[in-house]
Amino acid sequence: MMIKQHGLGILAAAFILVAGVLFNPFTADAEEFHWGFKKATGGTPPDAGASLNAMLDKHGAIYKGKPDEKVAYLTFDNGYENGFTESILDTLKKEDAPATFFLTGHYLKSATPLVKRMIAEGHGIGNHSYGHPNMANLSEKQMEEEWTKFDDLLNELTGVKRTVYARPPAGVFNDKLLAVGNKLGYRHIFWSVAFIDWHADKPKGRDYAYNNLMDQLHPGAVILMHTVASDNAEALPSFIQDARKAGYTFRSLDDLVMEYENIDSVLR
Repeated sequence: MMIKQHGLGILAAAFILVAGVLFNPFTADAEEFHWGFKKATGGTPPDAGASLNAMLDKHGAIYKGKPDEKVAYLTFDNGYENGFTESILDTLKKEDAPATFFLTGHYLKSATPLVKRMIAEGHGIGNHSYGHPNMANLSEKQMEEEWTKFDDLLNELTGVKRTVYARPPAGVFNDKLLAVGNKLGYRHIFWSVAFIDWHADKPKGRDYAYNNLMDQLHPGAVILMHTVASDNAEALPSFIQDARKAGYTFRSLDDLVMEYENIDSVLR
């Protein structure tokens, strides 16, 4: 079981597993979901379960692409800068691989030159909230403030008008969050490949990251990595190269959403 524990917010320890989803039994105001599932093995995509799939589909939220095409999507969560993002950007540029960086307000302010480089080199910027709170516990107004405060600062610092892709801090969400996001023009992007990589003071080495990425790789993989430890920066060049040798291509989240919309229009 993969449990998302973010460097900026550690999940509570006690959960109930139902249909591949982690439920918090202590939530009083609204049902709260913690994104998690059995890791992919042997190239078979993970499945979050029928009930959660239905919720995500209702709101256009995505966590994987087509199961029959060897395409992968690179995404990074950046809550704060720890000196490794420049190396990651160098690799993405050398390998001509697109990525989306889900940032916080703190990152926008503290690492503005890197944010500008991401944009200049054609990468996407996603909205990871301004202050990294538990978004599922917020009022509708507070949810809006988290997203729009981030977008306003992004526009002020870079000229980018706004973001359209959102990712909830620590993977904590509920139906209300997805619905409010939709109303404000945000589509939530989750992930299908991840591993514990957010402890900046506990590097596990290049092979740890490389093996996790290769072992979990599957057609339509939406890959989540954090940039605070050296492991991912060191593993990324070999991972991209070896994934391509295995027949994979790397595309942007815009491509993923277009694919999703085309599938939806056919079903309708």
